[in-house]
Amino acid sequence: MKNTALTHIHEALGAKMLPFAGYNMPITYEGINAEHETVRTAVGVFDVSHMGEFLLSGPNALALIQKVTSNDAATLTHGKVQYSCLPNNDGGIVDDLLVYKIKDEQYLLVVNASNIDKDWDWISAQNDLGVEMKNLSDDYSLLAIQGPKAIEALQSLTSVDLAAIKYYHFEVSDFAGIEHVIISATGYTGAGGFEIYCKNDQVEQIWNKVFEAGAPFGIKPIGLAARDTLRLEMGFCLYGNDINDTTSPIEAGLGWITKFNKEFTNSDNLKSQKEAGVTKKLIGFEMQERAVPRHDYEIVDQSGNPIGIVTSGTMSPSLNKGIGMGYVTIDNSAVDSEIFIRIRKKDVPAKVVKMPFYKN
Repeated sequence: MKNTALTHIHEALGAKMLPFAGYNMPITYEGINAEHETVRTAVGVFDVSHMGEFLLSGPNALALIQKVTSNDAATLTHGKVQYSCLPNNDGGIVDDLLVYKIKDEQYLLVVNASNIDKDWDWISAQNDLGVEMKNLSDDYSLLAIQGPKAIEALQSLTSVDLAAIKYYHFEVSDFAGIEHVIISATGYTGAGGFEIYCKNDQVEQIWNKVFEAGAPFGIKPIGLAARDTLRLEMGFCLYGNDINDTTSPIEAGLGWITKFNKEFTNSDNLKSQKEAGVTKKLIGFEMQERAVPRHDYEIVDQSGNPIGIVTSGTMSPSLNKGIGMGYVTIDNSAVDSEIFIRIRKKDVPAKVVKMPFYKN
C-alpha cells in the first residue's frame, strides 16, 4: 500500500486510515457529518495526492487527446480546464478525467487513482503520433481546499487574485512560499475552492501554511468519506460507481462532454446511440421515507419488477434525507417518477429528481 507525502500528518491528527485505490488514505477525522458541514459552511482541506497526473507534450499532443477523449480539447485556451472521458471500444468508459492546457503543445491529464495504470496503458497504446508522455503521479501531491471561505482563507498565501480564477480555470503561480504551483478551480464538492498541485517535497510546507492562514476561518482537515457525500449531493459521477467500463457517456448523462464534431474512440457507435436513444439512463432520486440507499441495491417499480440498480447512495448531511443515483429503464427516468429501492427485502418509495440534490 502506498502512502502520500502527508500520511504521517494524517496519522498524527488521529485520522481513521483505510486502503483506497492502493493508497493508505484518511477517511474521517472527527466524523462525516461534521466534516461535510465544515466544507459547506467554512473551508476544509482534502489530501487527494493519490490522483494521477500525466504530462503530454509535443506537436501532436492535442491530436492524441482528441483521439482518446470524448470532449473537444481544441476549444481549450491557456489556463482552462476541461472535464472529459476516455471511451473504450465497447461503448463504456475507461475513465473520466480533467484536461489542463498548460501551454501550446503541452497538456496535463488528471485521472482517477484506481485507474492510473489502466489509463496510462490505454493512452500509450494509442500514441502512434510520437507524443512525449510522462507519468508524474508518484512525484506530485494534490490538495483540494474547498468551501465558501476558501478565497478569504488562502488569499494571503499568493500574489494571484483568487477571486478572479473562474470555475474550470487555473493559474501557475506562487503559493505558500513555493513558485510554479498550479492553482485550479475545478472542485468536486459544489462548495467552491481550489486545488493545489505541487511536488511531494513541497506539500508539507503548503499544508502547514494553509492551516496557519485558514485558522481564523475555521479550516479543518477533511477525509474521503465526506468528499463522497459532498460530490453525491451535487450529482457528480464517481468512477467505479456511476460510470465504468460498461456504462456509456450517453447513458450517464454525459452527452455534454461527448462532442461529435471530431472523431474519437468509438465515436461512431456513441453517435448512433445518441441518435437512436438509450434504453437506460442515470437518474437522481430522493427517498420518500427515512431510509438509506446503498450501492448495488435493486430499483423496482410499483409491482416489484426490477427496473435498475443503485450506483451511489447516502444519507445527505445537508438535506437530512436519503439520496442516490442509479440506472433505470428509460420509461422510469422522468423527473417525479415514482420508483422503489429494495432495502432488506422491503420496497421503499423514492422519487426521481433533477440533480444537483443540494442547491446552494
